[in-house]
Amino acid sequence: MKLQRNGRSKALAIGAVALVSSLSLAACGSDNNTNGGGGSAAPSGGTSAAAIKCADKQAPMLAAGSTAQGTAIDVWKTAFGAACSGSTLNYSGGGSGAGVQQFNQGKVTFAGSDSALKQADIDASKAVCTGGQGIDLPMVGGLVSIIFNVDGVDKLTLDAPTIAKIFDSQITKWNDPAIAALNPGVTLPAADIQAFHRSDDSGTTQNLTAYLAKASGGAWAYPASKTWAGKGGQSAAQSAGVSGQVKSVKNSIGYAELSYAQQNSLKSAAIATGASKPVEATAANAATTIATAKSAGASNPNDLALSLDYATKTEGAYPIVLVTYEIVCDKGNKPETLDTLKSFLNYTISDGGQAAIGDKGYVPLPKEVSDKVKTVIPTLA
Repeated sequence: MKLQRNGRSKALAIGAVALVSSLSLAACGSDNNTNGGGGSAAPSGGTSAAAIKCADKQAPMLAAGSTAQGTAIDVWKTAFGAACSGSTLNYSGGGSGAGVQQFNQGKVTFAGSDSALKQADIDASKAVCTGGQGIDLPMVGGLVSIIFNVDGVDKLTLDAPTIAKIFDSQITKWNDPAIAALNPGVTLPAADIQAFHRSDDSGTTQNLTAYLAKASGGAWAYPASKTWAGKGGQSAAQSAGVSGQVKSVKNSIGYAELSYAQQNSLKSAAIATGASKPVEATAANAATTIATAKSAGASNPNDLALSLDYATKTEGAYPIVLVTYEIVCDKGNKPETLDTLKSFLNYTISDGGQAAIGDKGYVPLPKEVSDKVKTVIPTLA
Protein backbone atom coordinates (compact mmCIF):
# COMPACT_ATOMS: atom_id res chain seq x y z
CA MET A 1 0.00 0.00 0.00
CA LYS A 2 1.53 3.33 -0.99
CA LEU A 3 1.78 6.06 1.55
CA GLN A 4 2.09 8.54 -1.32
CA ARG A 5 0.06 8.80 -4.51
CA ASN A 6 1.95 9.38 -7.74
CA GLY A 7 2.39 13.02 -8.68
CA ARG A 8 2.01 14.39 -5.18
CA SER A 9 5.56 13.94 -3.85
CA LYS A 10 6.69 17.41 -4.90
CA ALA A 11 3.75 19.07 -3.20
CA LEU A 12 4.31 17.11 -0.01
CA ALA A 13 7.99 17.95 0.05
CA ILE A 14 7.23 21.65 -0.39
CA GLY A 15 4.60 21.41 2.29
CA ALA A 16 6.98 19.72 4.69
CA VAL A 17 9.51 22.52 4.30
CA ALA A 18 6.85 25.21 4.53
CA LEU A 19 5.63 23.60 7.75
CA VAL A 20 9.00 24.25 9.36
CA SER A 21 8.88 27.95 8.57
CA SER A 22 5.25 28.65 9.38
CA LEU A 23 5.05 26.75 12.62
CA SER A 24 8.46 27.83 13.87
CA LEU A 25 7.34 31.43 13.49
CA ALA A 26 4.10 30.65 15.26
CA ALA A 27 6.06 29.01 18.05
CA CYS A 28 7.49 32.35 19.07
CA GLY A 29 4.11 33.30 20.48
CA SER A 30 3.64 30.25 22.71
CA ASP A 31 2.41 30.81 26.22
CA ASN A 32 4.62 29.92 29.13
CA ASN A 33 2.00 28.11 31.21
CA THR A 34 2.60 24.70 32.72
CA ASN A 35 0.22 21.98 33.74
CA GLY A 36 1.12 19.26 36.19
CA GLY A 37 -2.01 17.18 35.68
CA GLY A 38 -4.25 16.07 32.83
CA GLY A 39 -5.26 18.54 30.15
CA SER A 40 -3.35 20.79 27.77
CA ALA A 41 -0.43 23.11 28.33
CA ALA A 42 1.75 25.18 26.06
CA PRO A 43 5.43 24.21 26.31
CA SER A 44 7.81 26.53 28.09
CA GLY A 45 10.37 28.46 26.11
CA GLY A 46 8.40 28.80 22.88
CA THR A 47 9.72 25.57 21.35
CA SER A 48 6.38 24.69 19.81
CA ALA A 49 3.07 26.37 19.06
CA ALA A 50 1.14 23.17 19.62
CA ALA A 51 -0.56 22.57 22.96
CA ILE A 52 0.70 19.48 24.78
CA LYS A 53 -1.97 17.31 26.32
CA CYS A 54 -0.48 15.92 29.51
CA ALA A 55 -1.37 12.43 30.63
CA ASP A 56 -3.90 12.07 33.44
CA LYS A 57 -1.46 9.57 34.96
CA GLN A 58 2.03 11.02 34.54
CA ALA A 59 5.22 9.04 35.03
CA PRO A 60 8.94 9.22 34.26
CA MET A 61 10.11 7.26 31.21
CA LEU A 62 13.35 5.65 30.13
CA ALA A 63 14.29 5.34 26.46
CA ALA A 64 17.41 4.58 24.45
CA GLY A 65 18.76 4.05 20.96
CA SER A 66 19.37 6.18 17.90
CA THR A 67 21.87 9.00 18.23
CA ALA A 68 20.48 10.43 14.99
CA GLN A 69 17.44 11.70 16.85
CA GLY A 70 19.36 12.82 19.91
CA THR A 71 18.95 16.54 19.29
CA ALA A 72 15.27 16.09 18.41
CA ILE A 73 14.67 14.21 21.66
CA ASP A 74 16.41 16.99 23.60
CA VAL A 75 14.06 19.57 22.08
CA TRP A 76 10.97 17.45 22.69
CA LYS A 77 11.72 16.34 26.22
CA THR A 78 12.47 19.92 27.30
CA ALA A 79 9.13 21.18 25.98
CA PHE A 80 7.24 18.15 27.25
CA GLY A 81 8.78 18.22 30.71
CA ALA A 82 8.09 21.95 31.06
CA ALA A 83 4.45 21.51 30.10
CA CYS A 84 3.87 18.34 32.12
CA SER A 85 5.86 18.59 35.34
CA GLY A 86 5.18 14.98 36.32
CA SER A 87 6.49 13.61 33.03
CA THR A 88 10.21 13.25 32.49
CA LEU A 89 12.20 11.41 29.85
CA ASN A 90 15.69 10.02 30.33
CA TYR A 91 17.01 9.15 26.88
CA SER A 92 20.40 7.52 26.42
CA GLY A 93 21.90 7.15 22.95
CA GLY A 94 24.19 4.23 22.30
CA GLY A 95 22.90 3.55 18.81
CA SER A 96 19.88 1.87 17.28
CA GLY A 97 21.12 -1.66 17.91
CA ALA A 98 21.60 -1.01 21.62
CA GLY A 99 18.20 0.66 21.86
CA VAL A 100 16.33 -2.25 20.29
CA GLN A 101 18.23 -4.67 22.52
CA GLN A 102 17.24 -2.74 25.66
CA PHE A 103 13.64 -2.55 24.48
CA ASN A 104 13.49 -6.30 24.00
CA GLN A 105 14.96 -6.75 27.46
CA GLY A 106 12.16 -4.67 28.95
CA LYS A 107 14.55 -1.98 30.20
CA VAL A 108 13.04 1.02 28.38
CA THR A 109 9.60 2.38 27.58
CA PHE A 110 10.51 2.88 23.94
CA ALA A 111 13.55 2.67 21.69
CA GLY A 112 14.72 4.85 18.83
CA SER A 113 15.95 3.06 15.72
CA ASP A 114 17.04 4.41 12.34
CA SER A 115 16.10 1.12 10.72
CA ALA A 116 12.89 -0.86 11.01
CA LEU A 117 12.66 -3.93 13.19
CA LYS A 118 13.83 -7.20 11.66
CA GLN A 119 11.65 -10.25 12.07
CA ALA A 120 14.02 -11.63 14.71
CA ASP A 121 13.62 -8.40 16.69
CA ILE A 122 9.83 -8.59 16.39
CA ASP A 123 9.84 -12.20 17.57
CA ALA A 124 12.03 -11.27 20.55
CA SER A 125 9.76 -8.34 21.44
CA LYS A 126 6.83 -10.66 22.12
CA ALA A 127 8.48 -11.68 25.39
CA VAL A 128 8.08 -8.14 26.76
CA CYS A 129 5.01 -7.00 24.80
CA THR A 130 2.52 -9.28 26.50
CA GLY A 131 -0.14 -10.22 23.98
CA GLY A 132 1.44 -8.04 21.33
CA GLN A 133 4.72 -7.16 19.61
CA GLY A 134 7.08 -4.31 18.89
CA ILE A 135 6.06 -1.96 16.08
CA ASP A 136 7.75 0.86 14.16
CA LEU A 137 6.31 4.38 14.38
CA PRO A 138 8.07 6.87 12.04
CA MET A 139 8.86 9.99 14.03
CA VAL A 140 12.03 11.74 12.85
CA GLY A 141 13.00 12.43 9.25
CA GLY A 142 16.56 13.22 8.34
CA LEU A 143 19.46 12.60 6.03
CA VAL A 144 22.89 11.05 6.23
CA SER A 145 25.46 13.66 5.34
CA ILE A 146 28.80 12.66 3.81
CA ILE A 147 30.95 14.97 5.90
CA PHE A 148 34.47 15.92 4.83
CA ASN A 149 37.46 17.97 5.94
CA VAL A 150 39.74 18.22 2.92
CA ASP A 151 42.56 20.71 2.77
CA GLY A 152 41.66 23.56 0.42
CA VAL A 153 38.32 22.06 -0.68
CA ASP A 154 35.09 23.88 0.15
CA LYS A 155 32.73 22.00 -2.17
CA LEU A 156 32.83 18.33 -3.07
CA THR A 157 30.66 16.12 -5.26
CA LEU A 158 30.61 12.33 -4.91
CA ASP A 159 28.47 9.52 -6.26
CA ALA A 160 27.54 6.11 -4.87
CA PRO A 161 30.32 4.07 -6.54
CA THR A 162 32.97 6.56 -5.44
CA ILE A 163 31.66 6.76 -1.87
CA ALA A 164 31.59 2.94 -1.72
CA LYS A 165 35.19 2.67 -2.90
CA ILE A 166 36.39 5.35 -0.49
CA PHE A 167 34.82 3.63 2.52
CA ASP A 168 36.09 0.22 1.36
CA SER A 169 39.68 1.44 0.92
CA GLN A 170 39.60 0.98 -2.86
CA ILE A 171 40.14 4.71 -3.37
CA THR A 172 42.82 5.99 -1.00
CA LYS A 173 43.95 9.39 -2.38
CA TRP A 174 41.91 12.58 -2.62
CA ASN A 175 43.22 13.32 -6.11
CA ASP A 176 42.12 9.90 -7.40
CA PRO A 177 40.82 10.19 -11.00
CA ALA A 178 37.34 9.02 -9.97
CA ILE A 179 36.99 11.90 -7.48
CA ALA A 180 38.61 14.38 -9.87
CA ALA A 181 36.16 13.47 -12.64
CA LEU A 182 33.23 14.42 -10.39
CA ASN A 183 34.87 17.71 -9.38
CA PRO A 184 36.17 19.54 -12.48
CA GLY A 185 38.02 22.72 -11.61
CA VAL A 186 38.56 21.69 -7.99
CA THR A 187 42.16 21.36 -6.80
CA LEU A 188 42.27 18.09 -4.85
CA PRO A 189 45.29 17.40 -2.63
CA ALA A 190 47.53 14.39 -3.24
CA ALA A 191 46.80 13.33 0.33
CA ASP A 192 45.77 10.07 1.89
CA ILE A 193 42.06 9.75 2.65
CA GLN A 194 41.27 9.23 6.33
CA ALA A 195 37.85 7.54 6.38
CA PHE A 196 35.84 7.23 9.59
CA HIS A 197 32.92 4.88 10.22
CA ARG A 198 30.76 3.96 13.21
CA SER A 199 32.16 1.46 15.71
CA ASP A 200 28.74 0.71 17.21
CA ASP A 201 25.77 -0.98 15.55
CA SER A 202 23.96 1.93 13.99
CA GLY A 203 20.83 2.67 12.00
CA THR A 204 22.81 5.46 10.36
CA THR A 205 25.22 2.83 9.06
CA GLN A 206 22.24 0.73 7.99
CA ASN A 207 20.83 3.58 5.87
CA LEU A 208 24.18 4.51 4.35
CA THR A 209 24.97 0.92 3.41
CA ALA A 210 21.44 0.42 2.07
CA TYR A 211 22.11 3.36 -0.25
CA LEU A 212 25.50 1.98 -1.28
CA ALA A 213 24.12 -1.51 -1.86
CA LYS A 214 21.29 -0.12 -3.98
CA ALA A 215 22.98 2.68 -5.93
CA SER A 216 26.69 1.84 -6.29
CA GLY A 217 26.35 -0.61 -9.17
CA GLY A 218 28.09 -3.36 -7.24
CA ALA A 219 30.97 -1.25 -5.92
CA TRP A 220 29.72 -1.95 -2.38
CA ALA A 221 30.01 -5.73 -2.01
CA TYR A 222 28.23 -6.04 1.33
CA PRO A 223 24.56 -6.16 2.36
CA ALA A 224 22.92 -3.28 4.17
CA SER A 225 23.65 -3.68 7.87
CA LYS A 226 23.83 -1.83 11.16
CA THR A 227 27.31 -3.34 11.59
CA TRP A 228 30.11 -1.81 9.53
CA ALA A 229 31.58 -4.22 6.98
CA GLY A 230 33.86 -2.08 4.80
CA LYS A 231 37.60 -2.69 4.78
CA GLY A 232 40.07 -0.34 6.42
CA GLY A 233 39.30 3.09 7.76
CA GLN A 234 39.03 4.08 11.41
CA SER A 235 36.08 3.76 13.74
CA ALA A 236 34.48 6.10 16.24
CA ALA A 237 31.57 5.69 18.60
CA GLN A 238 28.22 7.20 17.62
CA SER A 239 27.54 10.13 15.33
CA ALA A 240 29.17 12.55 17.74
CA GLY A 241 32.39 10.54 17.65
CA VAL A 242 32.53 10.33 13.85
CA SER A 243 31.75 14.03 13.51
CA GLY A 244 34.38 14.93 16.07
CA GLN A 245 37.05 12.91 14.31
CA VAL A 246 36.28 14.40 10.90
CA LYS A 247 36.36 17.89 12.39
CA SER A 248 39.77 17.34 13.98
CA VAL A 249 41.53 15.21 11.34
CA LYS A 250 42.64 16.89 8.11
CA ASN A 251 41.77 15.19 4.80
CA SER A 252 39.14 13.02 6.42
CA ILE A 253 35.66 11.85 5.49
CA GLY A 254 32.82 10.27 7.43
CA TYR A 255 29.06 10.13 7.67
CA ALA A 256 26.59 11.51 10.16
CA GLU A 257 23.15 13.07 10.30
CA LEU A 258 22.84 16.62 8.99
CA SER A 259 22.24 17.90 12.53
CA TYR A 260 25.74 16.76 13.54
CA ALA A 261 27.27 18.32 10.45
CA GLN A 262 25.61 21.61 11.33
CA GLN A 263 26.59 21.46 15.01
CA ASN A 264 30.23 20.87 14.07
CA SER A 265 30.32 23.32 11.13
CA LEU A 266 31.31 20.50 8.82
CA LYS A 267 30.94 20.55 5.05
CA SER A 268 28.66 18.02 3.34
CA ALA A 269 29.26 16.52 -0.09
CA ALA A 270 26.70 16.93 -2.84
CA ILE A 271 25.58 13.63 -4.36
CA ALA A 272 25.53 12.91 -8.11
CA THR A 273 22.46 10.72 -8.54
CA GLY A 274 21.89 10.78 -12.29
CA ALA A 275 19.69 13.86 -12.04
CA SER A 276 20.65 16.91 -14.10
CA LYS A 277 22.88 18.26 -11.33
CA PRO A 278 24.33 17.02 -8.04
CA VAL A 279 21.95 17.18 -5.08
CA GLU A 280 22.95 19.14 -1.99
CA ALA A 281 22.48 17.70 1.52
CA THR A 282 19.56 19.87 2.66
CA ALA A 283 16.37 19.19 4.58
CA ALA A 284 14.29 20.33 1.60
CA ASN A 285 16.00 17.85 -0.73
CA ALA A 286 15.63 15.03 1.80
CA ALA A 287 11.93 15.87 2.16
CA THR A 288 11.51 15.27 -1.58
CA THR A 289 12.76 11.70 -1.12
CA ILE A 290 10.91 10.93 2.12
CA ALA A 291 7.65 12.13 0.55
CA THR A 292 7.78 9.21 -1.90
CA ALA A 293 8.25 6.54 0.79
CA LYS A 294 6.02 3.49 0.56
CA SER A 295 4.81 1.05 3.16
CA ALA A 296 7.33 -1.71 3.75
CA GLY A 297 4.45 -4.18 3.73
CA ALA A 298 4.57 -5.32 7.35
CA SER A 299 1.95 -7.95 8.26
CA ASN A 300 0.86 -5.91 11.28
CA PRO A 301 -1.20 -2.92 10.02
CA ASN A 302 -0.04 -0.83 12.98
CA ASP A 303 3.62 -1.30 12.02
CA LEU A 304 4.41 1.72 9.85
CA ALA A 305 7.88 0.78 8.58
CA LEU A 306 8.72 2.60 5.35
CA SER A 307 10.54 1.62 2.17
CA LEU A 308 12.83 4.43 0.98
CA ASP A 309 14.05 4.88 -2.60
CA TYR A 310 17.82 5.14 -2.15
CA ALA A 311 18.36 4.93 -5.91
CA THR A 312 16.16 7.92 -6.72
CA LYS A 313 17.13 10.06 -9.70
CA THR A 314 14.37 12.60 -9.14
CA GLU A 315 15.52 16.18 -9.53
CA GLY A 316 16.41 17.68 -6.17
CA ALA A 317 15.94 14.40 -4.26
CA TYR A 318 18.77 13.72 -1.81
CA PRO A 319 19.16 9.92 -1.77
CA ILE A 320 20.79 9.09 1.58
CA VAL A 321 17.81 9.68 3.84
CA LEU A 322 16.70 8.07 7.05
CA VAL A 323 13.61 7.82 9.15
CA THR A 324 13.99 7.20 12.86
CA TYR A 325 11.29 5.02 14.36
CA GLU A 326 10.09 4.97 17.92
CA ILE A 327 9.78 1.29 18.81
CA VAL A 328 6.83 0.56 21.10
CA CYS A 329 4.55 -2.36 21.91
CA ASP A 330 1.25 -2.40 20.08
CA LYS A 331 -0.07 -4.26 23.13
CA GLY A 332 1.61 -5.01 26.42
CA ASN A 333 3.17 -1.62 27.18
CA LYS A 334 3.91 -1.09 30.86
CA PRO A 335 0.71 0.25 32.48
CA GLU A 336 2.55 2.75 34.67
CA THR A 337 4.05 4.59 31.67
CA LEU A 338 1.46 3.94 28.94
CA ASP A 339 -0.47 7.19 29.37
CA THR A 340 2.70 9.28 29.42
CA LEU A 341 4.09 7.42 26.41
CA LYS A 342 0.97 8.16 24.37
CA SER A 343 0.98 11.79 25.49
CA PHE A 344 4.63 12.21 24.50
CA LEU A 345 4.19 10.54 21.11
CA ASN A 346 1.08 12.60 20.37
CA TYR A 347 3.15 15.72 20.93
CA THR A 348 6.18 14.62 18.89
CA ILE A 349 4.10 13.70 15.82
CA SER A 350 1.99 16.85 16.03
CA ASP A 351 2.57 19.69 13.59
CA GLY A 352 4.10 21.72 16.41
CA GLY A 353 6.35 18.90 17.55
CA GLN A 354 7.63 18.29 14.04
CA ALA A 355 8.14 22.00 13.42
CA ALA A 356 10.11 22.36 16.67
CA ILE A 357 12.93 20.22 15.26
CA GLY A 358 12.83 21.67 11.74
CA ASP A 359 15.66 24.13 12.33
CA LYS A 360 17.89 21.46 13.89
CA GLY A 361 18.71 19.66 10.66
CA TYR A 362 15.64 17.39 10.64
CA VAL A 363 12.88 16.94 8.06
CA PRO A 364 9.24 17.22 9.21
CA LEU A 365 7.45 14.06 8.12
CA PRO A 366 5.02 14.38 5.20
CA LYS A 367 1.38 14.62 6.23
CA GLU A 368 0.38 11.24 4.81
CA VAL A 369 3.00 9.60 7.04
CA SER A 370 2.29 11.63 10.19
CA ASP A 371 -1.48 11.15 9.83
CA LYS A 372 -1.04 7.37 9.91
CA VAL A 373 1.09 7.61 13.06
CA LYS A 374 -1.58 9.76 14.69
CA THR A 375 -4.17 7.02 14.13
CA VAL A 376 -2.02 4.30 15.68
CA ILE A 377 -0.96 6.05 18.91
CA PRO A 378 -4.46 5.98 20.54
CA THR A 379 -4.64 2.20 19.94
CA LEU A 380 -1.51 1.43 21.97
CA ALA A 381 -2.36 -0.71 24.98
